[in-house]
Amino acid sequence: MAKFSKLTTLLAGAAFALSGAAAYAADYTLTISSWAPPTHNINAKMWPKFVEMVEEATDGQVTAELKLGLAPPPAQMDLIMDGAADASIIFHGYQAGRFVTTKLIELPGFEGNAEAASVAYWRAYEKYLSKADEHRGVKVIALHTHGPAQLHTADPIDSLDAISGLKLRIPGGVGGDVGTALGATGIQVPAPKVYETLASKAADGVVMPVDSRQGFKLTEVAPHLYEMPGGFYRGSFAFIMNEDTFADLPEDIRKALEDKVFGEPLSREIGKIWDGGDLESIEATKATEGNTITVASEADQAKFAEIAAGVTEAVLKEIEATGVDARAAYDMIKADMAAY
Repeated sequence: MAKFSKLTTLLAGAAFALSGAAAYAADYTLTISSWAPPTHNINAKMWPKFVEMVEEATDGQVTAELKLGLAPPPAQMDLIMDGAADASIIFHGYQAGRFVTTKLIELPGFEGNAEAASVAYWRAYEKYLSKADEHRGVKVIALHTHGPAQLHTADPIDSLDAISGLKLRIPGGVGGDVGTALGATGIQVPAPKVYETLASKAADGVVMPVDSRQGFKLTEVAPHLYEMPGGFYRGSFAFIMNEDTFADLPEDIRKALEDKVFGEPLSREIGKIWDGGDLESIEATKATEGNTITVASEADQAKFAEIAAGVTEAVLKEIEATGVDARAAYDMIKADMAAY
């Protein structure tokens, strides 16, 4: 069964309060588990936006508290399934073999920002991807993706060919597929370990969203940004909730959350925050001494487009094997993003 606690009984110190005075009137307090640094937009803006939307939709009857460090990133889904926390954020690429259909939104070549992509992702999930039932055991309350991922390195990179042989921190999923296709030596460490991995020279660089230049302090350890228009991949994330937690809420509260928060509304707002983080990080890069931005040449863009086409075809076949109409879902995302 779900475990709700009044704010007056919360343990001090271990939690970051996400809401203000309204929290004291709440009938239900959800425990959120998160893994990014406290200052990263996931914790500084996304979860506070979630709480704001929940409190508004339920007239303050439901609020939440944020706890960090309950489990490493790959363990968050199991943590929620076990009821150790009520909600969390997961990055699908951290769990090799567990998710396949989520790779669809990670493909390079989609045109549009994170807001458009996150909305299109949710719509494709409802119509197609949910049929694979890959999130069984938890309730999916939002799906989203960061902006186009770019290459951040300790030394300047001025061509696509220069990536071959580099030791790069690359996530799982399509990011890993792209890294392999580019000839990089992949080093898989969770995002919170990126700074120390680069600072210790264990990697030459990372492929992450531009937002990470501030969120993970890449301006200090990976001063050089190599930008591929459209990005090398996008990351797939979900906000998830314990099923018993949701079922134990009164019917009117469940309806309010479903109608006003969960799904497309929350996905859209999180996408907006990813976009804002990208813009802030570009400005921070320009303002930081020693940081540079190199845009891929037209020749390298064309070369990468060929590589991306091969990765896309392989991923679509992989998704089709789950029984999902991958090509219809892919076309839907492209069309929705173009029209957004």
